[in-house]
Order: sequence, then C-alpha cells, then structure tokens
Amino acid sequence: MRTPALPSRPPRVRGRSIGVALVGVLAGLMFATSASVFAEDTERQPQNLPELVEAEEARLQETNAEVSQLRAEVDALLGEQSAEVPEAAASDALALAAGRLAVTGPGVEVSLWDSPLVQDVPEGFSPDDLVVHQQDLEAVINALWAGGAEAMTVQGHRVTATTLIRCVGNVLLLDGDTYSPPYRIAAIGDADALEDALDDSSAVRIYRQYVDAVGLGFSVTTEDEIEAPGDDGNLSTRYARIPGGDPITLEGPTSDPNGPQ
Repeated sequence: MRTPALPSRPPRVRGRSIGVALVGVLAGLMFATSASVFAEDTERQPQNLPELVEAEEARLQETNAEVSQLRAEVDALLGEQSAEVPEAAASDALALAAGRLAVTGPGVEVSLWDSPLVQDVPEGFSPDDLVVHQQDLEAVINALWAGGAEAMTVQGHRVTATTLIRCVGNVLLLDGDTYSPPYRIAAIGDADALEDALDDSSAVRIYRQYVDAVGLGFSVTTEDEIEAPGDDGNLSTRYARIPGGDPITLEGPTSDPNGPQ
C-alpha cells in the first residue's frame, strides 16, 4: 500500500539614415537659395523693383516645388521603411514562438533523476514510485511556461508546439532519440519568476514530496547563459493559415546557434 500522505503523481532600420540624408539635401537646397538671393541684393537697383519682385516670386515658386518633391520622396522612403520594420519584427517574433530562432539568455535549469532505492523499494511503495515519469517532466515544462519562459530545451532539444516527449519505463523518447536520467530542462527567462512558478505548481509539489519520501532527484540551478538552438524540424501546416493567406511554412533555423546578444 502507498503511504496515504503522498498523493498520486499524475525561450537595423535604415529608414532613419535615408531620411536624415534627404533632409540634409533639403536644408542644403534652402541654404544655397538663400545665399544666392543675398548675393544678388548688391546688384539690385530700386528702379527695377517690379521686375525684381516678379523674378523672386518665380524663383520662390520653383524652389517650393523642388522642396515639395523632395519631401514627398522622403515621406515615401520613410513609409516603405516603416512598413518593412513591423513585417521583419513579426517574422522574428513568429520564428521565436515557433522555436526556429536560436537564442541565448539567463534562466534556470531543472534536473530530475530516478531514486537510488530502485533496487531496494521502501515498504509501502512500488518500483513505479521510484522513477521519473512523463507527467513529471510535463509538470516542470508547464510550470516554466506559466512562469514566463521565453525559450526552453529538454536534453538540449528545443521545445516547440510539435515536440513529442514520451517515457517508456525510465527511458525518455524525445523526437526519435532516447535518453536516460538525469533529465535536464533549461528555460530562458526571469529566474525568480521561473522558480516561483515551480513552487506554485501543484504537480511539481507532488513530485517533490516523493523526492523527500523515496529519494527521487530534483534540483534547480540559476544560469547566467542558456543556449537554445533553433529547431530544424519540419514546421509546415496543412490546415492552419494566416487569414486570407496560404498554409504556413518555416524552413530551418533563422539564426546562428549563438543567437541574439
């Protein structure tokens, strides 16, 4: 019989420089026009005042037309750049959420391993109570996501919406590879928030009761730099699509393994 006190364990915009350059052209044109007008003041005669006014009005209109044209070009270029920036940002955000973007950052690493008593089962427990199960890994993963993890790995594999995690006995099957304990889950994010989320998880608390009772392994360490590689698996959809668009296809990691700094 199981001890009643223990419940069952069920991750450069260039528009500005272009705009600055064209604004400089505008300023230079205006300065040159002003200098030209000033230089000609010494040659003006009072008796030619009507002709002078007419000539200056024509020149002013021509200058204003050039200024308007340059301003239109500046606005057009800035408009193109501002349209490109959200698109690029959205692309990076999508790649990050999908796990395609390799990233690095601070966070925590959680390790779980089987009890050393597996060959000498304590009275009141079964051998099944002394090994790490799939639901234990899922409890930790879910708690870390709830704690604000921005990227996550299990045994160095990037965790995505399509990651398949299964345990057969005390062997972990992960995306076609097999692993034995200890199992390591690394999450990038605010370390304090991630640790609080682990403490707040009822499923993790149940696992930790077995840590105390039968010696299951559990440790949490704070890390200054965690590397989460981009997932290189196929992530194309058959049914999900952006409204009015085609099915989504993401091919290959979108960044080098070192990720953004």
